[in-house]
Amino acid sequence: MPRAPGAPRGDSLSRYPYMLQQSALREKAPAWRWVVDSEERLNYYWAIGEGLPFPLRPRCRFPSLGDEFVSTRSAVFSELPPEKLRRICDPSSLGFITTSELKPVPAIIGQARALKALQFGLGMKESGFNIYVAGIPGTGRTTAVRSFLEETAKDKKVPPDWCYVNNFRDSYRPKALRLPAGRGKELQSDVKNLVEEARESIPRAFESEQYTAKREEIGDEFNKKRERMFSELGEKVHTEGFAVQATPMGLIIIAIKPDGTPLSDQEFRVLSPEARQELIGKRERLEIDLRALSKQIRQMEHEVNERLKNLDREVALASVGPPTGDLIEKYKDHPEVVAYLTEVQNDMVDNIAQFRPEAEAQATPIPIPWLKELAFRKYQVNVIVDNSELKGAPVVIEFNPTYNNLFGRIEKESQLGAFFTDFTLIRGGAIHSANGGYLVMHADDLLTNLFSWDGLKRALGDRKIVIEEAGERLGFIVTKSLMPDPIPLDAKVVVVGNPYLYSMLYAYDEDFRELFKVKADFDTRMDWSPDGMKSYLGSLCLICGKEGLKHFDVHATAKIIEYSSRLAEDQEKLSTKFSEIATLMREASYHASVGNADIVTSSHVQKAIEEKVYRSNLIQERIEEMIDNGTILIDTTGAEVGQVNGLSVTGSGDFTFGIPSRVTVSVGLGREGIIDIEREVKLGGPIHSKGVMILSGYLADKYARNKPLTLSARLVFEQSYSEVEGDSASSTELYAILSALSGYPVRQGLAVTGSVNQRGEVQAIGGVNEKIEGFFSVCKARGLTGDQGVVIPAANARNLMLKEEVVAAVREGKFHVYPVKTIDEGIEILTGVGAGERREDGAYEEDSLNGRVDLCLLENARVLRDFLKEEEKMPTPSPDGHAKEPVKVEDPPPDEE
Repeated sequence: MPRAPGAPRGDSLSRYPYMLQQSALREKAPAWRWVVDSEERLNYYWAIGEGLPFPLRPRCRFPSLGDEFVSTRSAVFSELPPEKLRRICDPSSLGFITTSELKPVPAIIGQARALKALQFGLGMKESGFNIYVAGIPGTGRTTAVRSFLEETAKDKKVPPDWCYVNNFRDSYRPKALRLPAGRGKELQSDVKNLVEEARESIPRAFESEQYTAKREEIGDEFNKKRERMFSELGEKVHTEGFAVQATPMGLIIIAIKPDGTPLSDQEFRVLSPEARQELIGKRERLEIDLRALSKQIRQMEHEVNERLKNLDREVALASVGPPTGDLIEKYKDHPEVVAYLTEVQNDMVDNIAQFRPEAEAQATPIPIPWLKELAFRKYQVNVIVDNSELKGAPVVIEFNPTYNNLFGRIEKESQLGAFFTDFTLIRGGAIHSANGGYLVMHADDLLTNLFSWDGLKRALGDRKIVIEEAGERLGFIVTKSLMPDPIPLDAKVVVVGNPYLYSMLYAYDEDFRELFKVKADFDTRMDWSPDGMKSYLGSLCLICGKEGLKHFDVHATAKIIEYSSRLAEDQEKLSTKFSEIATLMREASYHASVGNADIVTSSHVQKAIEEKVYRSNLIQERIEEMIDNGTILIDTTGAEVGQVNGLSVTGSGDFTFGIPSRVTVSVGLGREGIIDIEREVKLGGPIHSKGVMILSGYLADKYARNKPLTLSARLVFEQSYSEVEGDSASSTELYAILSALSGYPVRQGLAVTGSVNQRGEVQAIGGVNEKIEGFFSVCKARGLTGDQGVVIPAANARNLMLKEEVVAAVREGKFHVYPVKTIDEGIEILTGVGAGERREDGAYEEDSLNGRVDLCLLENARVLRDFLKEEEKMPTPSPDGHAKEPVKVEDPPPDEE
């Protein structure tokens, strides 16, 4: 074909992209036609308009709706029909009028896998088969686990009671007693009554005439015998000329004169030595007899005291023995209790003084009620686990698993300015209450409380519960404290947490693997099937009953089902985030109450959904307002080269929404490849950076098999001031690069989302509904033209549950949703030009977009080669100022042409 008059010549495709336009009003489907001058090796392009050739400038825009571009390789693509954009729940298929006709379903809904794991874990009696329930918050994990455990616990045996009592041999080591359920409080009451009876009967027994007479009898007998012995010694001493005299130092023997008066020292000294020696000898012999008599009397006093003690013991035993014997008979099947009651009886008998009124008066000269009772606290029974009210195994949910709340504590009380503790101040924890049953805790609460996790692992590993001060584990407490007997542990522990915590614990905590061998995964979705629907409707009825809500009619229920499918982001699934479903039902019931309606209708549900969005979408409205007034630059009409509308999702708390972002690329000659400006300034996350680097792999595989990839392309999210993360914009960035290399403009009425791999396959992304609705809102604010829409991965088609207004716009032809599987499909939609296939010779079809890109990259390689040749021919200055000879550069092999 001859060149058009005035058509410029050149060697670079990127400088002269000429387009052929034919303004013929035919159909409204855009198509392109490129006429190639084969003699000029694709360097020149011709535009024909009504038979007259004329060149078009780069960055030409699409014409208005109705203009048509004709091409030898027009793109063919399809869009999703309205019925594929949202799954509708047919109210007539539900089979009821209101939810009051349904039967509540209290079981775990849609969690067959988790239910089976729970059943297995609870059935295993061996050590280590505790359960970790993994799932995100809002799926009803705790409520479901509680319901399941309570139902399972009904058929289990009630575990025993546990008590702490005084250790009469070592009061710092209280003893633990195990009794059947309900018997702990019974023993506590029995011992209390025993002590009260002893405090009344023992003083009364010691005040009896019989006791007084017996005590006097023993005393009189001792006195008479002592007097007789002293009388005999006195006669003997007097016979020898001495007398016994009492002094403060005790009894002494002194010499006397015949008249009975004491011999003075002066009189003693005037005696002859023989007389004095004889007198001294007699006194020594008599002192020996006196010492023997004193020893005998002390022995007699000891015997008398023992007789009096035995008398007191007999009297006390006569008072305490019968009631204690009755208790021993009552608890004869429990040897530990019998041993304890025997020790109580012995201690009472051994410490009779504390029961006597005069002892109490001496102990408490100032009346202090609690001090009066202090001596009798050692006889109390401290019940730390009371299962008397249970009908099965206990189910304990501890929401604040601090160390003390979990394992118990030893309290202290102030007495006269000092802290005091004993076994009656021992308090049990959640693990004591759950012993013999089930203990449920949240993993994040358990891990954030000091010592709780380590204490739990030690208790499960040792299979016993030890109550100790938390500071003792660190060795900080040096004061003496109690060391209660450990209690055997027989409980299933269920820890509820998210999957991430499970992975971290499993990877870094070896004990966790051994102690929590069962994982119960709670799914966020369930099948939208007839059986699943029946259970789901029953759960909605249960929510109405538990929450006291107004019942929902069939149309309102259908609307909730559709909302649930949107939460699940799948047309074949329903969400098991029952916390969000229940919240929607509460709000809908509230709107029905405001309107004085007896039944919740679909309008109430729709209003609840809209009001929830309205309360949270202020930021979204402000962003859309800035887009509409031009503060944020987003085009929704026309076409641009190297510029594509990307879609992203952002959020503020419980509300997420999609916003468009302009992605641009600038290309030039060089070998830098693709430069991600976001990554260079450290605003790009690792996943986003990975997605950008994949683009280099795609370009190399697609276009650089027979030539080096000579490219310098800079990608950026325009007007982005925060970190960009995720790879859902990688296809958008690739489209922008292909547009810049080929010179074909991209329709700005379309927005794009989807990740891409090195093979050019468009992969699924998240938040597809929010992204589509976000761009639709922008287009709606500026006016729908009928040429606007979004390009999404075909794999995301089943995730679509769009708002009714978006579906209506698609039905009216005002908006479009295009699914694509490959980059070639997407670029054809965006440019209207066929992507083109690779021919047998390795080159792409000449009049295709891929052919244009391939030729552009080839031309870039030639220009760069020529530039380097020219640069190498230039002399290089040496350090001494003389030019060096240029190095000869050989021509590239023919396959680089």
